[in-house]
Amino acid sequence: MSTRQAGRDLDTSKAHSARMYDYFLGGKDHFEIDKEAALVAAQAHPGLYVTARENRAFMHRATRALAQEHGIRQWLDVGTGIPTEPNLHQVAQSVVPEARVVYADNDPLVLKYAERLMRSTTQGRTAYVEADVRDPEALLNAVQDAEVLDFDQPIALSLNALMHFITDPHDPYAIVRRLLDPLPAGSALAMNHCTPDFDPETWNKVAEVYTKSGSPVQFRKHDDVLRFFDGLDLVEPGIVCCHRWRPAAPADGTEPSDAQISLWAGVGIKR
Repeated sequence: MSTRQAGRDLDTSKAHSARMYDYFLGGKDHFEIDKEAALVAAQAHPGLYVTARENRAFMHRATRALAQEHGIRQWLDVGTGIPTEPNLHQVAQSVVPEARVVYADNDPLVLKYAERLMRSTTQGRTAYVEADVRDPEALLNAVQDAEVLDFDQPIALSLNALMHFITDPHDPYAIVRRLLDPLPAGSALAMNHCTPDFDPETWNKVAEVYTKSGSPVQFRKHDDVLRFFDGLDLVEPGIVCCHRWRPAAPADGTEPSDAQISLWAGVGIKR
């Protein structure tokens, strides 16, 4: 197990987006303040529970597709969040037992539960590093120090439900470019991103809740999400609403609406 120690205590004085997400997924690794903020957000948009589940399901499908169809054997998952099984490495290693995965997050609560992220197959490897995506240089250094990923071989960069927490003053496009720069041809970007495109009024209210709770967000339109994939070859079906990317048949035969999910999702391959 590889970690970088946080050197700071958990901040329970304000809600945290990762712990709110844990609540929406039905997890138990959150505090009362996170639950309260999540309930306020759910008043603005009751479909957030479904959005959280579809976000997770996209990660599973994208990971399988990259392993099965594009020969990916390594992943860098940034903005990991609180571990919820199956984790990315479990999905990848179910297809490719020798898969290697490095998780990165800046929440000390994730560090607390990082052992859940370390349960690798004997053939593969996993590691967790504490790093902030807003400092991509330090993040990449931490990943390289972990000595799990081979930067001479393709790596999938997984950025799920993360970049809408990076507002324009932090230059999110430059961050993604910097993270992709050292990855060789054949590497991939898999990401999804909240959007106001389908229901602006509702998602503006959700944005207000997150911002007031201490987690500023910037939900982006389709063309703005597409910009993250500049220079990459988009995998079919391109940038689509999250639940429409290589969908599995709904277990109950019903399908959520685009407005309910409001996540653009896509996978691109580096030339």
